[in-house]
Amino acid sequence: MEETKEINANDPRREKVRVIPLSAIDDAPDHPFGVRDDEEMAELTESISTFGVINPVIVRKKDNDRYELISGHRRKYACTKLGIDTLPVIVRDLSREEAIIYMVDSNLQREHILPSERAKAYKMKMEALKKKAGRPCKNNLTPLVSDLRTDEMIGAENGESREQVRRYIRLNNLIPELLEDVDMGKIAFRPAVELSYLEEEEQKDLSYYIDENEATPSLSQAIQMKKLSQAGVLTEERIQAILLEEKPNQKPKIRVPMERIQNYFPPDASAKEIEDTIVEALKDYREKQEALRTAGVRANREAR
Repeated sequence: MEETKEINANDPRREKVRVIPLSAIDDAPDHPFGVRDDEEMAELTESISTFGVINPVIVRKKDNDRYELISGHRRKYACTKLGIDTLPVIVRDLSREEAIIYMVDSNLQREHILPSERAKAYKMKMEALKKKAGRPCKNNLTPLVSDLRTDEMIGAENGESREQVRRYIRLNNLIPELLEDVDMGKIAFRPAVELSYLEEEEQKDLSYYIDENEATPSLSQAIQMKKLSQAGVLTEERIQAILLEEKPNQKPKIRVPMERIQNYFPPDASAKEIEDTIVEALKDYREKQEALRTAGVRANREAR
């Protein structure tokens, strides 16, 4: 049986907190925000272990006595890790579109949001706003939320321009490999937007050559690829040639084939361990060279 208790008596809605089994709560479909085992999750888990879940999660009722989680995925995950099998919830009567809007808004205030998460969240909210407002009739040119206003609304609520919202939404056209590179900071945001206009096969070729050449396109290179793609002449060879172009102010990179140095390291040595060892060896080499140079200067002086 569900336990209920009233929360803030001054709340005009007089919402009630219910305690229900975690097994009866389903995650929202296509939830755009990842739940990660990071430092913030460790802090949340410790807090819940000590004080319990202070803020109830928000759910909406489904069929067959089940609930859809709208806000509180991280709290639910933390409870699962701790072996807690119930969760305090507030049940709200929301449509699917209203649930999406609430879910996006409640998560966009988080401190760490990946570009891919923001991209999917903006797209979901824009589509939900349009469905919620409905399409205008033929003789009605001013719907409640027009196609021309949704991106402006989302931008204003999140301190961004209409164009920036559109740029984020474009990222949804990237293949998963390139989108992951954006999340990792391997590909900058603006070049990624331009690359989103490439065809899927072109993006796959690009992803391969990015890994193969350890190079990522600058904004000008991404724009160049976009233009060639739109002209239908972006081949694998052109992608590779563009990536290998020297960028302005680009620092030269030195690549040493692994087979030339692998005998100097244990088989399980990581790339960082190898890099650190090489740097330390170079420092020792430079110190010895400086010592030899100093000794040579001293010898020349004594010989005069």
